[in-house]
Amino acid sequence: MKLKNIFSLLLLSVVALFTSCSTDDDITLLDDIQVSQSYISIPEEGGSVSITVTAKSDWQLIDVPEWITPSTTSGTAGSTTLTFTAEAYSGGRSSDAMTLHCNGKTQHINIVQGEVSVTNATCAEVLAGPDNKTYQVTGTVTAISNTTYGNLYINDGTGEVYIYGTLDKTGAEKNFLSLGIDVGDEITVQGPKQTYNGTVELVNVTVVNINKSLIKVDSLSADAIAKEGGTITAFVTTKGDGVSVDIPEDAKDWLSIASIKQSGTSAEITFKATANEGGIRSTELTLGTISGGKTYTTQTVITQNGGIQDVSVKEFNEAADGEAQYRLTGVATDVQSNGTFTLTDWSGSTMVYKSTNGVAKGVKNGDIVTIVGTHDTYNGTVELVGGEITELNPTTTISIADFMGLADSNDNYMITGKITKIANEHYGNVYISDGTNEVYLYGLYPGYGAEGDNRYDFVTNKGLKVGDEITVIGAHLTYNGVIEIKNAIFVSKNN
Repeated sequence: MKLKNIFSLLLLSVVALFTSCSTDDDITLLDDIQVSQSYISIPEEGGSVSITVTAKSDWQLIDVPEWITPSTTSGTAGSTTLTFTAEAYSGGRSSDAMTLHCNGKTQHINIVQGEVSVTNATCAEVLAGPDNKTYQVTGTVTAISNTTYGNLYINDGTGEVYIYGTLDKTGAEKNFLSLGIDVGDEITVQGPKQTYNGTVELVNVTVVNINKSLIKVDSLSADAIAKEGGTITAFVTTKGDGVSVDIPEDAKDWLSIASIKQSGTSAEITFKATANEGGIRSTELTLGTISGGKTYTTQTVITQNGGIQDVSVKEFNEAADGEAQYRLTGVATDVQSNGTFTLTDWSGSTMVYKSTNGVAKGVKNGDIVTIVGTHDTYNGTVELVGGEITELNPTTTISIADFMGLADSNDNYMITGKITKIANEHYGNVYISDGTNEVYLYGLYPGYGAEGDNRYDFVTNKGLKVGDEITVIGAHLTYNGVIEIKNAIFVSKNN
């Protein structure tokens, strides 16, 4: 929209405010907080604009866009000069998010820099372009992640852009399904760009055009192919000339096309999978058809069941996101009330996010648990999700004094003490004490599950020394009259 048109609309808005009935939301009529102007324009070459804030009490400025620098974000009763500064910017940008808050009342401030207009762009140009700029882009819908808000991905061959929110025909939110958009449709959208946690997004876009795909996967003959191998059929509706299938390179060693049958607008494509010796696996296939020299595509996911893979925490952390099932065993720490905890073995640590039965099983810090779940990454953090605890070996936290009075058993105890003597660094034979009582650790391992050479030289590798306070887990054992923990599991260094 041209800048002069914006000011015309603003003038109409101001007139409307003075001629309409008063409510708490009629900003210019608020008694608690007022501004000399609520619409601010900064030139494209950059600069500063000042307004006067008049308030009856303390006030705060929130939701300031990152490209604006205010002279202050808070003030007291009376009149305050508030200055907004922006650096030079090529192209137009705007924000209506800023608000002043005072005594529970809200004053909105709209700010614009340069000439706000829509830029036609490819996905690649959107990805490389500046934030806060409004783009119009055309691409094929490759995935829909939320059907309420309309969160989806589009790809035009130059790149893929995430759409965070799609408005309906009236400009309303949370009505995406009314648009009838499906995966494979070619759509043209307009919206402002933002970058959130490294992800480029077009936010609350307006749909300019929908070009329905001429090919669609109606259903699959099964949810998944058996672990032993077999076939699955995709039932497809196509209004173009023929059907093509693109199997990704990393799936061609286990998935192939067995047959393609087409009659009129209906097609049946049967895929064959080899036996699966590993965990569950899946791949996204692209199906295409041609009409009028243009290719239309859609996607479908083929899944094959598999076994549960027994892995170390390190191997789990290095795995890819997906539906593959992994089984891990380690020590639970940082246990939360919602079933989330950290799982640690000798090789590393990972987060277990909201285990399905951790609360019911009463998992607590120090317990040794075996859990089965899938791999996911959220904001750069690896997580085990959908985790079900299949085995729990409880651990009792106890003082060294109380530990010394126990009988020998295979029960796990977690104790904390300071290292008083290192008898053998290679094997990890050390003494720890609470100041009065001393217990011998006959072997200190780097964590649960350490085997072979991984068991040795931990004291050196960890840099442990006399005076360090450590927490360990192990069972009570008496040997030649000496109370000890054999092959103690290291939990943490506390200083």
